Amino acid sequence: MTLEAVLQELAARATPSTRCTYLRHGAPEPLFGVRIGDLKPLQRALKGRQELALELYATGNSDAMYLAGLIADGSKMTRAQLNQWAAGASWHMIAGTIVPWVASEHPAAMELAGRWIESRRELTAIAGWSTLTALTATRPDADLPMDRLESLLDRCRTTLHDAPNRVRYAMNNFVIGCGTYVAPLAERALDTARRIGPVTVDLGNTACQVPEAPSYILKCRRGAAVAPKRKTTRC
Repeated sequence: MTLEAVLQELAARATPSTRCTYLRHGAPEPLFGVRIGDLKPLQRALKGRQELALELYATGNSDAMYLAGLIADGSKMTRAQLNQWAAGASWHMIAGTIVPWVASEHPAAMELAGRWIESRRELTAIAGWSTLTALTATRPDADLPMDRLESLLDRCRTTLHDAPNRVRYAMNNFVIGCGTYVAPLAERALDTARRIGPVTVDLGNTACQVPEAPSYILKCRRGAAVAPKRKTTRC
């Protein structure tokens, strides 16, 4: 399928209710309004079409960008391309899901995420913290820089409440990721979550809520010391 054919397919799968939901959650134009479940057949048909993924993301259309993240192989992207995706994320769903999905597959993911979290652009910082969270969930503990992650937990403890609105949400998820998946830092992260306390984020006119980190960590562990690592954070 060509780019134009995919965009036509996306338009055909859109529904007014989904479009309204995305707009209410903060999605900017352009977008069609395609349910995530209705993207799955396209994902299966187009997975691995790397150039098409890049073209889809470059459209700036939210549905096309999401599909791009479903079919791209982050390990095959260049640093420049990943930086472009982080800089081009148009709203928090793209910054917090699509970009970390692909970035976490790249060998330089930790380095890139470390730069992104320093950005003054809120969406880029969200992409950075979310990439770090994806790494905690997918990379073996032996491949993670524990000292660096520990220092970032300390940073969350002391600065989270002063961070920009949705960055607070992403930082809270990072603490949850460390507490859920990283055995050497599990108890440190749980203690950090308790010290941080409730996290307040303006989520707009939605029913979404900020996870209460300590209880969420324990729930995800399901009675174990940590939860099993995941193959991917894509969903």
